[in-house]
Amino acid sequence: MADVESIVEEVLPSVVENITEAATNATGRVPATPEGMALAYSSLVIMALIPIFFGSFRSVKHQQQQRTAGCRSELMTLQLLTTRHLMKTRSMGSIFMVLSVFSKDYINLLLSAYFFVLGVLALSHVFGAIISGMVPAAIPFENYHLQLMRTKTDKEKEYLIDYKFSSYDLVCMGVCSVLGVWYLIKKHWIANNLLGLAFAINGVELLHLNNMQTGALLLGGLFVYDIFWVFGTNVMVTVAKSFEAPIKLVFPQDLLENGLEANNFAMLGLGDIVIPGIFIALLLRFDHSLNRGSNTYFKATFAAYFMGLLMTIFVMHVFKHAQPALLYLVPACLIAPSLLALCKGDLKRLIAYEDHPSEEESAVKEDDGKEEAKKDQALKW
Repeated sequence: MADVESIVEEVLPSVVENITEAATNATGRVPATPEGMALAYSSLVIMALIPIFFGSFRSVKHQQQQRTAGCRSELMTLQLLTTRHLMKTRSMGSIFMVLSVFSKDYINLLLSAYFFVLGVLALSHVFGAIISGMVPAAIPFENYHLQLMRTKTDKEKEYLIDYKFSSYDLVCMGVCSVLGVWYLIKKHWIANNLLGLAFAINGVELLHLNNMQTGALLLGGLFVYDIFWVFGTNVMVTVAKSFEAPIKLVFPQDLLENGLEANNFAMLGLGDIVIPGIFIALLLRFDHSLNRGSNTYFKATFAAYFMGLLMTIFVMHVFKHAQPALLYLVPACLIAPSLLALCKGDLKRLIAYEDHPSEEESAVKEDDGKEEAKKDQALKW
């Protein structure tokens, strides 16, 4: 018996080494260890939570700025989401199929140039205040105003470009351009994640759902969309793995073995962050509208999103197959605030809440308010 154990102890390490070597030769990647997988997926979860948390609070600030400035028309708002809009969204899968027919090199070149420009702008918007605060005093602070105007008549003018910026903004743009060039040349996963996080934060901040019905319709449509394109075809997985663009967050599972040059990545699409994120941001703005001094609905849905991510990773690990994250995130994000509102008696108020009511609805509410005031005054008399 002792001889058998000694033989096993001698043979087992060589067998494991041979299996590892065979797997590495077959895939070109070092198989992930349990520690590496835990580090990768926990990092992805944290990176997914960061844009939603900060983007939601930035969306509240952005909404207040727009109301103060009276520039409601400039706010990017998904106010009316009809079936036609959902069909346009679903048609993106067909576009991905068309793209998969053409040469991957040309598509990657086009996407790299496109996302380089967008990435520099996104990074500047997110980190502008931080970088501007670090600019040396030797650089003078000067304001600039760029305008491009089209004159229709002597009195009617249309501004095509009306942008104000400072010399510090130019410095910030230069720093962010260096990060963009790093990604453009090296395609390093850290640069990819910086750009991806910037895109996600901007998306959650600037894309505003107007009400719960719109949010539920959007999440429901993309729920079906995500399931079909992941389980029904291999298009989504192929696109995510093939195209070199910051449309996903990645983290190497072999970081502990290969350091920063690791190449066995776990990934999470930005859509799985931004789409639930704009819904969670809506709930934070709803919390602020209640004036209760707490962010109950935001916290509950944020926690539900976190649990949905964990469920996605668990199922993916068990079945060894890519999972549509929205399959687990959408029910979590819809059920959590609905049950909470039902328990707290806020269900009608939650359904009726609107970020930006139309002028007709505002007029009706104003008239209703005047009528109620008249009734109260009559009762007092």
